[in-house]
Amino acid sequence: MFTLMSIHHPRPEHRDALIASMHRYGDALRGREGLISVHTLADDDSDRLVGLAIFVDREAYERLAPAARAAVAEDPFEVWEEHPIDGLRLTEV
Repeated sequence: MFTLMSIHHPRPEHRDALIASMHRYGDALRGREGLISVHTLADDDSDRLVGLAIFVDREAYERLAPAARAAVAEDPFEVWEEHPIDGLRLTEV
């Protein structure tokens, strides 16, 4: 199993646009072989949004990631985010 976790710190005025972007990213993955699940989550105790995508293995992630990235390629994350995205690529140990 391979998990991609992206932690976002949206500027308040761009929160909805960022959530819509995260949904587009997930929609580009849904239904494809190799994806287990994909989620857009909000932390109850902060402004953070978390994208969570779980793949059967790293190879599936590498095969599917280009389509997901293309879905959000034009999104101005540098405008929408307070801080750079904290991306984690996690392998079960």
